[in-house]
Amino acid sequence: MRDGSENNINEHHNLYSDSMNQVPLKPFVITVPVKNNSLLQQALDAVNTNEEIRTLWDVINTNAIERMSMTDHGPVHFQIVSNIALKLLRMLVEHKVTPSIVKDFKLTNDHAELVVLLASLLHDTGMSINRDGHEEFSLFIANQLLREVLVFLPVKVRTIVISDTLHAIINHRSGGKPVTLEGGILRVADALDMSEGRSRIPFDLGKINIHSLSALAIEQVLIRKGTKKPITIDIVMNNSAGIFQIDQLLRSKLKNSGIEDYISVKAYIGNENEKKLMSEIAL
Repeated sequence: MRDGSENNINEHHNLYSDSMNQVPLKPFVITVPVKNNSLLQQALDAVNTNEEIRTLWDVINTNAIERMSMTDHGPVHFQIVSNIALKLLRMLVEHKVTPSIVKDFKLTNDHAELVVLLASLLHDTGMSINRDGHEEFSLFIANQLLREVLVFLPVKVRTIVISDTLHAIINHRSGGKPVTLEGGILRVADALDMSEGRSRIPFDLGKINIHSLSALAIEQVLIRKGTKKPITIDIVMNNSAGIFQIDQLLRSKLKNSGIEDYISVKAYIGNENEKKLMSEIAL
């Protein structure tokens, strides 16, 4: 797996075969900067070779794109969220913030990274059944899958990791209130997959409305070390419609995440025509 973490989280991958030539592509492989965390490596290997998980991702994406005209909720989304979540966790740990699984169960930062990774990869599995209530549906699907993926862990440790992973999954919903650092990180990381039209807010593709306009207004999301707070998130917009996206999606996910005190958010309009109207807003 590659090491290192990119500030710009707008790297996308083509999941589908060439529709003209019908040339199949290799199966999408989730990659994250493992950084010598053997637990992450073992979990990634198990996920990437699990046919049931990969099929579920395909079903979820079909439901989202083909049946509900939403943005994708497949492997690309899980890849992006996983990398954002790990980046946020590592930045907070570097700032001496202790993960909940370390504080409460005396496990390690490696276990905290494992929870964040698995929650990122499985948080939308319930969308294979239904969009409404998918967070609850995700719990019983993920519970079974996690027991298979984490077979390399001792029973006690596996039980703790699964419990904290499921807690993170259920609390990524709109009214969620995670009580773990790891759960708060997933909640925010999920919302940050918003650049170049990749909104987590459902909207009808092809329709011109505030949802679609605001989604397309977000050009880049950059995560960097902050000054007053440990983390600064810079959001670059091409027009002011992106404010709706930030307010309706990111603000609501930051609220009650438990990590809002560690993060500052700044949004900039890069379009010269709108700079005089507004050049920056801050949450």
